[in-house]
Amino acid sequence: MYQTFDETTDPSFGPKHVPLIRAAMKAQGLDGFLAPHEDEHQNEYLPAANDRLGWASGFTGSAGAAVILADKAAIFVDGRYTLQVRDQVDQGVFEIRDLVEGGVPAYLESATTRGQVIGYDPRLHSPDALERLKAAVAKTGARLKPVERNPLDEAWGSARPAQPTAPVVPHPLEYAGEESGAKRARIGAALKGQNADATVLTAPASIAWLFNVRGGDVIRSPLPLGQAILNQDGTARLFLDPVKVSGELRAWLGNEVRLETPDELPSALAELKGKRVLVDPGQSSAWYFDALGEAGAEVVRGEDPCALPRACKNAVEIAGTAEAHARDGAAVSRFLHWLATEAQGRTVDEIEVVTKLEGFRQATGALKDLSFDTIAGAASNGAIVHYRPTTRLNKQTERGSLLLVDSGAQYLDGTTDITRTVAIGEPSQEMRERFTLVLKGHLALAAIRFPAGTTGSALDALARAPLWNAGLDYDHGTGHGVGSYLGVHEGPQRISKLPNFVALRPGMIVSNEPGYYKEGAYGIRIENLQYVTQAAPIAGGERPMLGFQTLTLAPIDRRLIVVEMLSPAERAQMDAYHARVLAEVGPRLDGEVRAWLEAACAPL
Repeated sequence: MYQTFDETTDPSFGPKHVPLIRAAMKAQGLDGFLAPHEDEHQNEYLPAANDRLGWASGFTGSAGAAVILADKAAIFVDGRYTLQVRDQVDQGVFEIRDLVEGGVPAYLESATTRGQVIGYDPRLHSPDALERLKAAVAKTGARLKPVERNPLDEAWGSARPAQPTAPVVPHPLEYAGEESGAKRARIGAALKGQNADATVLTAPASIAWLFNVRGGDVIRSPLPLGQAILNQDGTARLFLDPVKVSGELRAWLGNEVRLETPDELPSALAELKGKRVLVDPGQSSAWYFDALGEAGAEVVRGEDPCALPRACKNAVEIAGTAEAHARDGAAVSRFLHWLATEAQGRTVDEIEVVTKLEGFRQATGALKDLSFDTIAGAASNGAIVHYRPTTRLNKQTERGSLLLVDSGAQYLDGTTDITRTVAIGEPSQEMRERFTLVLKGHLALAAIRFPAGTTGSALDALARAPLWNAGLDYDHGTGHGVGSYLGVHEGPQRISKLPNFVALRPGMIVSNEPGYYKEGAYGIRIENLQYVTQAAPIAGGERPMLGFQTLTLAPIDRRLIVVEMLSPAERAQMDAYHARVLAEVGPRLDGEVRAWLEAACAPL
């Protein structure tokens, strides 16, 4: 099993650990300390050694922050985690606040006073985020101070897990589709175009993509932790813990890539004196900007030059991820058949659901890992957007309710992410109607055609409009980027209410996952992955258009669809999708499961 069901934190973490952090703060003359969720690599999913926010508070979500002052503390989460944070965090220690609306800057404006010194670890914060925080405390007469010794790490002490040391391995050309040398030359030319001599790369996904390597340092993602300096001529210096490096890797990287240890990074940055060095302020922490500035380098602020090329998958990557989704679709279909038969005849719990689904994926013989811990929310737990079953929380399915299962897999040829909501017993009319509203938004986003230059934020309302017209909404983004055997959450593209200035381009993979959540009752989400492609010419159209091609292949529970609420075009679209599922997944199944799939994919 990849997924476990033990809880690594509990609400006692705050009462136990915050006093230790405050003692370490006091020893350094600090009146407060900023504790972001992100680690030194700005990771969303963290190695255990870097889950500082989890250790301090008990909160285990993938986004958040905390401010710990001498006499009070606050934790900040977004709309995905409003229910989870209440369960995991002691509210006698932490005030719960919204991460987006006001967030940490607004809190600092209200909670700090003149003369206070608030510490921060420059390795954990982006420079842009720090500027906003500095401006906030300046209004009160307080100030931010960088620390060399993180007081949270000092409080954690010997109990802190060791840093991961998974081997870094080659990612073959049959999956990558482009040699590392060609990528480095391409990115080097882009640097030249920006009049930059070199770039510092700290994002694990960019390092994995650029050098055609994969690792295992980050949970559920095949990512290596390290740093790199890429020069304009395509040569590079790659900084990895020597324990991760094999002779095979050295040969794979070749003579144009110099392998060094992380201890050599500061001196390597110092050698960039007088050079124009591109660094992404959204991906690299303030420490790099400070180190380069002190070395006498000219820092050029700009987007990670690997981010956009990495997001625009080549033909080999698209073909690979299509095969991964067909393989995964067969495993998910076997799982949905089990839910429709055995699991309808008896009560099952969330852990059994997760275990069963993972078993079907394991049976493919190709599973490398999950792409995230499976979310299996029975009945009211389905309303917790990023719920994770544990032994303590494990809930049984309930007749007349819904089961929401959000899951994904890592295969060498692609990364999957799919959500299906399934009726257990006979659903209510309200459940069916709201499911259909979510489905209508999902279908609209799958079918849209749009001109070049369109951003994901311009499309977000399409998925929400049917819900909005019913006075409903959901508090998470509609779509995130997905990597090619990399992270299941990948930028720079996204589909969200939040402004995004990155235009959708051919080859980008995004999720399509509108939802609806009734607290204390049930949750609904329908998620497929789709990639941007050139759209077929539109008769009478004046501009070339882009569109989406769906990757995910698994039936949608027809018992939850109010057919009368669908337009003829929507009904035809739904039937066409199910026909494609049957055509592409059906040959991978046989017997009872194949027969079930035929019925599940029959026209509405």
